[in-house]
Amino acid sequence: MGLKGKLISETEIKGCKDLFHEMFCEKPHHLPNVVPQTIQAVDLHEGDWGTVGSVVNWNYTIEGDEKVVKVIIDEINKEKRLVTFKAFEGHLIEEYKAFKATIHIENEGDINLVIWTIEYEKQNEDIPEPFSYLQLATNITKDVDTHHVNQ
Repeated sequence: MGLKGKLISETEIKGCKDLFHEMFCEKPHHLPNVVPQTIQAVDLHEGDWGTVGSVVNWNYTIEGDEKVVKVIIDEINKEKRLVTFKAFEGHLIEEYKAFKATIHIENEGDINLVIWTIEYEKQNEDIPEPFSYLQLATNITKDVDTHHVNQ
């Protein structure tokens, strides 16, 4: 495989699409209360929640390892319920020259689909494709949806 790639997952949610978008756009700091086994902290370093250009630090666990990444909110589109996070500091940058994760929600009739797109460029051929990050995003999606449905 090449150094650049894109991974996509789609997960149907039963909860409110607007609440779901709000959680990732304006209230990601609530995620440690919803998925503490996966996300330990989400801290704002610059800017305001829900604002393009804001810098956010994420502490999370993936494959049993605790990791930290600093991201900038690269894009927000409230109509499309879309948020893009671009990593620029932390362990991801050690493995990937570029790493961008976009979450957006599409409607197909009564069905709401959460779509995660991960675009990346590996530092070298020895770095694996970030399938574990796509699985992490899918698992968080399911857990957040369960939380919203059960409230």
